Amino acid sequence: MNARLQRTPETRHLIRSNGVKLAAFTRGQPGNTPVVLVHGYPDSHEVWDAVAERLAEKFYVVTYDVRGAGASDRPRRIADYSLDKLSADLVAVMDELLPGRAVHLVGHDWGSIQTWESVTTAQLQYRILSYTTISGPCLDHVGFWMRERLLSTSPANLKKALGQLASSWYIMAFQLPLFAPTVWRALGPFWPQVLKRTENIDATRSPTQTKDGIFGINLYRANFLPRLFKPRERYTGKPVQLIMAQQDNYVGTQLFEDITLWAHNTWRRDVDAGHWTLLHEGERLAGWIADFAVQVETGKRAPGLHKLV
Repeated sequence: MNARLQRTPETRHLIRSNGVKLAAFTRGQPGNTPVVLVHGYPDSHEVWDAVAERLAEKFYVVTYDVRGAGASDRPRRIADYSLDKLSADLVAVMDELLPGRAVHLVGHDWGSIQTWESVTTAQLQYRILSYTTISGPCLDHVGFWMRERLLSTSPANLKKALGQLASSWYIMAFQLPLFAPTVWRALGPFWPQVLKRTENIDATRSPTQTKDGIFGINLYRANFLPRLFKPRERYTGKPVQLIMAQQDNYVGTQLFEDITLWAHNTWRRDVDAGHWTLLHEGERLAGWIADFAVQVETGKRAPGLHKLV
């Protein structure tokens, strides 16, 4: 999905991470506080353009094409898309472009799923100032959430689990070796029409859209089943801003019911939006990211947020 909005000059960088070349991009003044934006599936860094353009007025903004997407390399082995390798890519990007510096980290969809790995493990703890997550849970948290509700004697809890499984049917379909790539070869050219129909947003087709969809399937194949069947305890004390899109057709808000068990400093913002809608409201989303950064740095309470306990 291409949401190109380009007034602030964007500088392109080539980052090497464990044999994979990643295309990374910077905007704004290097001396400003850094914000790193990580995109989801089946997108590239361009999905952040409207947000990055506005954040660059006050922050030094870093985006990059995750492995398998955009102008970055596309490994063919499923194992090359594991969470530990995705987390190592973030380290490589930060080490190259922001050596020794701490950042405000933001993820959407799979950008959130993969960055939960960094937020809840030790390697980057001292370099993450805050974390804003949009429509992307930690897979380990989901594994524990699903296990508890499937084994519950409460009909309401069981209904939640079965409802989430029904809305996540595509995840199981992505495990089929031929089905998903075949669908994406047919679907890729018409992705903007799909978004218009399902999200009522206007998007320009990215020239890499079909490949992004096909190779990004490996994100699901490498990580979903292992994390859901064998979830790990994943905790963080970092300030977390949970932006809850109430009309999200893919990531149900119920998946975050137990978030305070794992993230002990979580702030929630509820918005009437769909899975991708927010990314086409750059000014609003950039404002929330900036407000949360100010809250973390100064203690001044950001409007519209409430603390989860």
